[in-house]
Amino acid sequence: MSIAQDAPVTRRVRHQAREAVAVMAFSLGTSVAVATCLVLLTHLGRQA
Repeated sequence: MSIAQDAPVTRRVRHQAREAVAVMAFSLGTSVAVATCLVLLTHLGRQA
């Protein structure tokens, strides 16, 4: 008895590139959000 197995699916370069862009976009968004919060906190701290 032999069970036919499918060959493992190889990921294409465009899929890897799409994931890399998604990670970079997430990193950019997170960095901008943290920087904005720090600027706002600094600005509010100087007003007090």
